[in-house]
Amino acid sequence: MGRVLAQGIPLSETATASVLTCGPGNDFYTTFGHNALRIYDTAQGIDLVYNYGTFDFDTPHFYWKFTRGRLDYMLGRSTFESFMAEYDYEGRAVWEQRLALTSQEVNNLYLMLEQNYLPEYRQYRYDFFLDNCATRPRNMVYNALSHRDTLMLRETKPMSYRQLIAMPLKHNLEWWRLGIDLLFGLPADHLCTPVERMFLPIEMKAEFEAMEVHSADGVTQRLAFPPVQLLSETREPLSRSIPPVAVFSLLFAAVALLCIKEKKSHKLEKVNTIVCRTLFIVSGLVGLFLLFMWFGTDHYCTAWNPNILWASPLLLLIAIRLERSPRWALWLQEACFAVAFVWMVLCHPSPALLPIVLTLTLCVASLIRRKSENC
Repeated sequence: MGRVLAQGIPLSETATASVLTCGPGNDFYTTFGHNALRIYDTAQGIDLVYNYGTFDFDTPHFYWKFTRGRLDYMLGRSTFESFMAEYDYEGRAVWEQRLALTSQEVNNLYLMLEQNYLPEYRQYRYDFFLDNCATRPRNMVYNALSHRDTLMLRETKPMSYRQLIAMPLKHNLEWWRLGIDLLFGLPADHLCTPVERMFLPIEMKAEFEAMEVHSADGVTQRLAFPPVQLLSETREPLSRSIPPVAVFSLLFAAVALLCIKEKKSHKLEKVNTIVCRTLFIVSGLVGLFLLFMWFGTDHYCTAWNPNILWASPLLLLIAIRLERSPRWALWLQEACFAVAFVWMVLCHPSPALLPIVLTLTLCVASLIRRKSENC
């Protein structure tokens, strides 16, 4: 059982520091894994884990603060034994990378973590890309060896934040990917540097494994030893749901058929009107939510969201008036659909959103046709 020394008391010469990387869990907030730092000193009886991924569900207005990007996370500290027991219970994999730090650097890291654990410094404002449970340990390690230069060795294909977070979601979490593609704006399409890639725990593991550090006397060495797997994954895999691209492609086909057949049947015209009006209302409300996430929250990644072009609040006006909508409103919305479609194809490949845009385009085109026939 690890114990905590009084602040300022140094560790022994044999103390080590390591990065723990945890695999994904079955809850969505665990999908991207986790990082923590371990300080191990057998001489002093210390075996502690520092975890920047803790939060308090009992925080007043928890979900409202989370939605607005104003939820504080905090540094947690536990024994290595209890940390491993939790991940073993959840069936999640854990790897350890021992850091090639000098005894002084390990001690510096330990003292910084203890300082960070003081009540007045423990909390921090969480940001999914810029300040999270992976970037905090990364920064603490960097600070511990601030007198040495680092060199990235890993050559990777340039990828954006959006592309990186899509990788863990591509098999069984397509609906969550759809939500992320919908919520995230242009900042999520920023191409990440190797340091920025480490907002994802698994990327931090790979970068640390490849990284070299240089000392003032010209000595070069790897920052971390090869990872050792401490726990294997035993959790039940998530069942795969119907992919959203299949659902919305079927919806597009149904609306297209209604638009073709509605001229031959008054009943089909009424059905098409109900379907299109429902889609306009839902999309317009989504647009209002996207505007709130852009202007009403502190989230870095939800600003400048081009999805507002197709999930437009203007659709609420069109839903009320249908073919009695002003001609300029209908053609303006069609133009917005076209721009959104081109953006998705060229810059933002999201297979599930494309059939939604095409379906809405058909619905508005149907109103334009009816309006022209009634003139």
